Amino acid sequence: MTWLTFDNAMELGGFLIGLLYLYWEFKANRLLWLAGLLMPCMSMWVYFRAGLYADFTMNIYYLVMAVYGLLAWSGRDKAKRDKAHETLRISHFPLRRLAATGVVTAAVYLLIAFVLINFTNSTVPWLDALTTALSMTATWMLARKYLEQWLVWAVVDIVSCGLYFYKGIPLYGILYGIYTVIALLGYRKWIRLMAMGH
Repeated sequence: MTWLTFDNAMELGGFLIGLLYLYWEFKANRLLWLAGLLMPCMSMWVYFRAGLYADFTMNIYYLVMAVYGLLAWSGRDKAKRDKAHETLRISHFPLRRLAATGVVTAAVYLLIAFVLINFTNSTVPWLDALTTALSMTATWMLARKYLEQWLVWAVVDIVSCGLYFYKGIPLYGILYGIYTVIALLGYRKWIRLMAMGH
């Protein structure tokens, strides 16, 4: 089949692993971090070929956060070394961290946009920077099991859906359209899981 080029295979592989990742995230299952180790490797190729350089670089961060998330969700992060048998529970994002998180996210956004505008041939620097900065914040929130990570992801997913169709990577556009719906459903699901003590 001539349509199945290496580029298409990487996009398809990332799409399928992304669905698996999303399923495990929805279930608050730590296996999502295993998918989180595989998907970035495929996505880096896809994003680089599409000229989405911030998204490309973002996947290096995703790899690091997948390791961190797996350890945190397994109860082996720094804060729980003395209680390794305990696991992280779903909780609300602490309001005391809102201002600092907002400032860091905005600073990262502006820095990424500056780099893309001045040092790459990106045709969508502001949107690429926006989805990357918000994704960094949302991934950190997910690793800490904050409920509101779903709301940040919903914004990322809506913008990314349109961006990927525009850049000619339709499977990722479809994937992020699905992510948008699941982000809203996931928020409701995690409210129930939080009430059950997960």
